[in-house]
Amino acid sequence: MSATSAPSGPAGTLAADFGPALQAATAAAGRQSYPAGTLYLVATPIGNLADISLRALHVLQLVDVIACEDTRHTAQMLRAYGIAAPASRLLALHQHNEQQAAQQVVERLQQGQRVAYVSDAGTPAISDPGAGLVRAVQAAGLRVMPLPGASSIITALCAAGVEGAQHSNGVAGLQGGWVFAGFLPPKGQERQQALQALQQEARPVVLLEAPHRIGALATALAVLGERPVTLARELTKQYESLSTLPAQALAAWLEAAPERSKGEFVLVVHAAPVADASGEAVSPEARRILKLLLAELPTKSAVRLAADITGEARNALYTEALAEKAS
Repeated sequence: MSATSAPSGPAGTLAADFGPALQAATAAAGRQSYPAGTLYLVATPIGNLADISLRALHVLQLVDVIACEDTRHTAQMLRAYGIAAPASRLLALHQHNEQQAAQQVVERLQQGQRVAYVSDAGTPAISDPGAGLVRAVQAAGLRVMPLPGASSIITALCAAGVEGAQHSNGVAGLQGGWVFAGFLPPKGQERQQALQALQQEARPVVLLEAPHRIGALATALAVLGERPVTLARELTKQYESLSTLPAQALAAWLEAAPERSKGEFVLVVHAAPVADASGEAVSPEARRILKLLLAELPTKSAVRLAADITGEARNALYTEALAEKAS
């Protein structure tokens, strides 16, 4: 993903020896089928080189050509793994030439070559180039094979401890889940519209931001008030940090220590509090506690204890408990 910069060695260490990993990759994945004339979408680490999969290592050795967002970056990564990276094996495919380069990939696939595509970091074609390439390959009647792996989005989401919104978000028939919004528009009316849409979205929302704009985004998110936001910084790297704060406190928290604004960010805006019929809201944390208690206690006892622990209204908790029992 573009939310992360170039991967380094494991957790900030010096260069590692991946020779044994290459041998393990061949042993573990070498007997699997890798059809010719196939595009392999290969996820690569978002910050820690040790996060590469054995299957990815095997495919990067096997393919005839590696299409990539940045040939210099990819060559550096391949050399770190001990994989041959001559210029003849690399093909630049980025947001400025994707349409033309995709046709070159299609031609190579039609000749029976195996082609891998990698972005600078993470899973291709999500918040990076690659989607146009996939469409072109599929339109030509050729096969696309994804190799799952690192994703800054999923990494941040699982560490944020969010629950999907348990109520309708305004789209009929859709409940729960989460939304990936990526980078918000940097300025102007488009940014204001995006922020308004974010206020109205009840589900958790995942955002990406660069260090030079994180302060401005934090200030803009203050309109969300007490709604929790998790800031995931430098994921999988030596100085990784995860912090969850009320949206209205983000800007001041960042300003309090300059190092907090350094690095690449994934932000997870937690689900909006659920309001019952009386308009009383149940916070995500109170909902989590109530759910745990309901698994062990009768409904009334669980509601009473949840109210004592969280300080939230019993009526709202009881309504939430009934909804949980019915789900």
